[in-house]
This record gives sequence, C-alpha cells and structure tokens, in this order.
Amino acid sequence: MLSNKKGFTLIELLIVVVIIGILAAIAIPKFANTKEKAYLTAMKSDLRNLVTAEEAYFAEWAQYTSTLSSNAFRTSTGVTLGTITPTTGGFSASVTYPGGTTKSCQITVGSGTRDGEPVCDQ
Repeated sequence: MLSNKKGFTLIELLIVVVIIGILAAIAIPKFANTKEKAYLTAMKSDLRNLVTAEEAYFAEWAQYTSTLSSNAFRTSTGVTLGTITPTTGGFSASVTYPGGTTKSCQITVGSGTRDGEPVCDQ
C-alpha cells in the first residue's frame, strides 16, 4: 500500500518564511527613508510658496509681514508654519512636520547667504 502524501515539508516552509523576512528587512528602511524625503519636499515647497506670498505682500505694502492671511498662504496638510520674522530688507521663516519627521526647514530672504533657498536639518 503506497501512500501518496502531497504538500510542503516544514523545512521548505521555514526557508520561505526566512526569505520573506530578509526581503522585509531590506524594504522597510528604504520605505521609511522615502516617506521622510516626501515630508522634506512638502516643507520646502511650502517655504517657496511662502516666499511668493511674502513678495506679493511686499509689492503692495512695501514691507514684509509676520502674519499672512489664510487667503494669501496655506501650508500643506501636516506641515506647521513656525514664526515669520521680518528683518531689514527681508524675512526668515521655518516649518516643521510633526508626526512625520523630527527635521525642520528654514528659509531666509534678504540675507545674501543662501538667499531664498529652503534649508533643512541634516
């Protein structure tokens, strides 16, 4: 009497589980890094939009402001605007993404050093 057993052995199943674990260990850190890059890109984009709104305000009132109306500027979902500090001939501002990344981004206009370029923590 021959018995015809079909199925996988325990060793075969363990090998598959180990391979899936290795692939997950490789993929998860890359995914987390990609999400943080997206958060930083959203913050930089918001800072560039802030510069446009501040320049529009300056064109009308001949000064920069620390309080832009919500009609003039809105941050992306999840991005929090820090303080806008008017300076002589420019302004500086910062944004954060609480819950997304611990890094923050800043921009300074009118300083001459990296003027108008968003800079994020490393």
